[in-house]
Amino acid sequence: MNYSSKLSSMAKRRYLRPSLFFLLLIVLTVLGVIVPVFALLPSLHSHSPGLFRHHHDHSNLKKVHTRKFEIDDDMFWKDGKPFQIIGGDLHYFRTLPAYWEDRLLRAKALGLNTIQTYIPWNLHEPKPGNFTFSGIADIVAFIQLCQKLDFLVLLRAGPYICAEWDLGGFPAWLLTKMSASRLRSSDPGYLQWVERWWGVILPKVAPLLYNNGGPIIMVQIENEFGSYGDDKAYLHHLVTLARGYLGDEIVLYTTDGGTRETLEKGTIRGDAVFSAVDFSTGEKPWPIFNLQKEFNAPGKSPPLTAEFYTGWLTHWGENIATTDANSTAAALSEILAGKGSAVLYMAHGGTNFGFYNGANTGDDVLDYKPDLTSYDYDAPIKESGDIDNAKYEAIRRVIQHYSGALLPSVPSNNEKIGYGPIHLQKSAFLFDLIGMMDPVAVAVSEEPLSMESMDQSFGFLLYTTEYVANDNEDGHVLFIPQVCDRAQVFLSCSSKNKSVRPTSVGIIERWSNRRLNLPNTRCDSNTLYILVENMGRINYGRYLFDRKGILSSVYLDNSVLHGWKMIPIPFNNLNEIPRVGSFYHIAHSGLHKIVAKRGLEVKSVNISSEPTLYTGYFYVDKVNLRKDTFLSFDGWTKGIAFVNEFNLGRFWPAVGPQCNLYVPAPILRLGKNVLVILELESPNRDAVVYSIDRPDFTCGSSKSNLSQLLSHQRSLGL
Repeated sequence: MNYSSKLSSMAKRRYLRPSLFFLLLIVLTVLGVIVPVFALLPSLHSHSPGLFRHHHDHSNLKKVHTRKFEIDDDMFWKDGKPFQIIGGDLHYFRTLPAYWEDRLLRAKALGLNTIQTYIPWNLHEPKPGNFTFSGIADIVAFIQLCQKLDFLVLLRAGPYICAEWDLGGFPAWLLTKMSASRLRSSDPGYLQWVERWWGVILPKVAPLLYNNGGPIIMVQIENEFGSYGDDKAYLHHLVTLARGYLGDEIVLYTTDGGTRETLEKGTIRGDAVFSAVDFSTGEKPWPIFNLQKEFNAPGKSPPLTAEFYTGWLTHWGENIATTDANSTAAALSEILAGKGSAVLYMAHGGTNFGFYNGANTGDDVLDYKPDLTSYDYDAPIKESGDIDNAKYEAIRRVIQHYSGALLPSVPSNNEKIGYGPIHLQKSAFLFDLIGMMDPVAVAVSEEPLSMESMDQSFGFLLYTTEYVANDNEDGHVLFIPQVCDRAQVFLSCSSKNKSVRPTSVGIIERWSNRRLNLPNTRCDSNTLYILVENMGRINYGRYLFDRKGILSSVYLDNSVLHGWKMIPIPFNNLNEIPRVGSFYHIAHSGLHKIVAKRGLEVKSVNISSEPTLYTGYFYVDKVNLRKDTFLSFDGWTKGIAFVNEFNLGRFWPAVGPQCNLYVPAPILRLGKNVLVILELESPNRDAVVYSIDRPDFTCGSSKSNLSQLLSHQRSLGL
């Protein structure tokens, strides 16, 4: 049957039944029996009410009976007409809400008709039972905005999402509830938390399903599960949960790599769930789409790559990842020419604001590779929204050719501005602020506790202990078998009622795990400080269960050190309200005057590797001068930065390749703006940060991974 006759046949089948239905409806109305007839109709859902305590009542939703999205004859059908998905990933949690519409309009001008986004569980439930759906976490507002701009939506509900996002979207507190083997499995202990989470999030999005009048046409179950496990009971349980909250009309789908092995493990046979694929850009797509058919019911396998890679991710210590514009466009053309569907991953990458960046590993858990703060991804719509680039233009030409639609005009780039030098002053040494911590937050234990055991998800954890060491001319050896991820070690000693400031003695990193030589201090008592930074949890692969902090005993000259204090230094993360008394507030609240009385010179910058807070100010004089900018950390080493209490993320120009941090204009205020940074090692000699008008990814080493960056440490004498 040719395409025209098939289309005619499909149309006849679709409209015959509605005609008979309305004829019957008229007859029943005339006879006055419509109420008793509909009263006798059984429920459309046969799920056990005991399983879904938060089961959504679909009867109260406004049904738009002409709206239907379905799969038939190996095609997507929207309201009875064939539909080709030309979509793109654009994550609401990587772009400020004030810029959602701006980025979506740029995606519209690119030619996209569908937006795909994940739902990160950890953003919405940072503490057990503490749910947030406001600000950058307002997923309902984002989906409604997609509909306003005439986009359809593919919703990737998890509970695991990968996404180069901390712990693949799982909340860190989940690691305290179970063992490593129970994540992403049919284990009842894990599933009870999933059921509770989905019992909150799925009823929120149910009114936004396409058949309920919203834009959501498909909902994804899990994510690339075939690359992780082979637990069909787990996948089936997720499907049952989703159907219970979302109903039977919504198309559920899985996404897996385009190999037989991953599809065998990650898909659900039959027509209950549609199996989509992803594969490397440049691979021949149609053999993979033919393989995809084997894992869908007959007639239920429209070719769809749910992740068509427009670029790639970058880890610290690597060259920035880029891909060729013309080859990317040619690969997309090959898919669309055969009436296949594709979702660009990413259409717009955005930013891993705060501490939410993820990490990967190689074959060994020690081969740890944290992701950059920037999630530019070399996508056609850049981190700051720029679209004046070859990749955007090439992809747009391909989409316009195959869609046949008149695309909106291309908007101009948003204006950027450089506000010039921002001179900073020392606010405080980090260790001087420890005494101002709430004693309730400090834990005491014979052995070190993990960050998660301290009910802390992100930031830093300071470990302190005291010891008396035997006099040894050769010094002493400190060994921590398991530390995640980066430990700065400091030593101070007290002798005859005289104390000495903590002195840096070196760094122990997860990827090097070296022994550290400590000097022979000849002190009455030594205080050991170990400041551990959580640099982002692993989001993909078999080492997903990624706890942070010191995860083993600590040895000094082969003897175990006991008697530890754990002091959490979380700072505020993305979408969190800064707490009164937080380190951020202390840093620019005038405390430097108090600290100065203790002997800290706040107006001078002494080169020091002790973690230090710096504060500076810059001004926006006119509303029309409130523009996007970038903060250049040239000459600084490593740390985190806040503008007006907003956590921009990490900087690490000594390693690179990211040299600066993106500052979206909505963060800025008219008048005085406050910059606070925590420099973990050595500051810029002039204590200056420059506000410039462009990104820069040319910093640091060009080595392929962090394990090859020890030369940087040796150059610092560490």
